[in-house]
Amino acid sequence: MMKDRRRLRASLTGAAFLAGTLAAMVEPSASPIDQLTDLTGKAPAIITLKGRDNFTSEYQYDVSVRNQTADPLIGDSLIVVLDKITNLAGEEREPLKSEPILSRFEVLGQDGATDDGKPFFRIPPGNGPDLVPQTESKPAFVRIRNKDYVAVFTPSFKVYGSRRPPPEPKQQAPLAPHAQTPSPGDKQTEKLIQLLIKKGVISEEEWRKARGNER
Repeated sequence: MMKDRRRLRASLTGAAFLAGTLAAMVEPSASPIDQLTDLTGKAPAIITLKGRDNFTSEYQYDVSVRNQTADPLIGDSLIVVLDKITNLAGEEREPLKSEPILSRFEVLGQDGATDDGKPFFRIPPGNGPDLVPQTESKPAFVRIRNKDYVAVFTPSFKVYGSRRPPPEPKQQAPLAPHAQTPSPGDKQTEKLIQLLIKKGVISEEEWRKARGNER
């Protein structure tokens, strides 16, 4: 009886462990963009066509980020997302099927995808930890292959990243207390005492004792 209980307990423990492991494997990881800010308005993507392969209908782009904000951007946080592709008429959906034109393209070498399936690329690190204002980052290399061999299309990117928080203000050290300067009244009293000592009205020893009693 005791052996049966031990076997049952071991079986339940193993099943719980296996269930937890499977849940961790199945649970989708959060998209890195969830922790980032949409910077597209103030830090636009700069897109440069670098090459074209007519045989495979592949287009190659350099996509960099221009920091037009007043704050430095954390360099290793910058991501460019291929948000949409428009045709010659400026439409981002197919007229008949109403499907995104982006779905008809093959994107190569992406670093990941957003929750809604849009590919993203990480901006390579620059010379410093931050992308300072009014500077341009190093480019990410983007390859887009056109399955339908459409002659003219335009990719559009969004930029996500984090601003560098301003440094905390340094606390000023407390100022050393200044020695109290004698007031004009104290100076006059001192002069009067010195005059009385000179005239012999009071002795210097009596004056010292009087000052000692006051303290």
